[in-house]
Amino acid sequence: MTFTPNKAAEIILKVLNSAVANAENNFGLDKANLVVSEAFANEGPTMKRFRPRAKGSASPINKRTAHITVAVAEK
Repeated sequence: MTFTPNKAAEIILKVLNSAVANAENNFGLDKANLVVSEAFANEGPTMKRFRPRAKGSASPINKRTAHITVAVAEK
């Protein structure tokens, strides 16, 4: 994930590190024995904006967001 040029790779790596830290801190699991049990992205809320156009009209802009879920478990 560190060397992937995708924009989302940095965000997914941050979520994965957070899941590992939560497993260590909240449940006392060992970091070396953790694997990703499930990972998925759901649609989040859409922020609706408008771009002014000619003759007093406007065009909609939908700024879409997502919810990323990563679950880890022991081997």
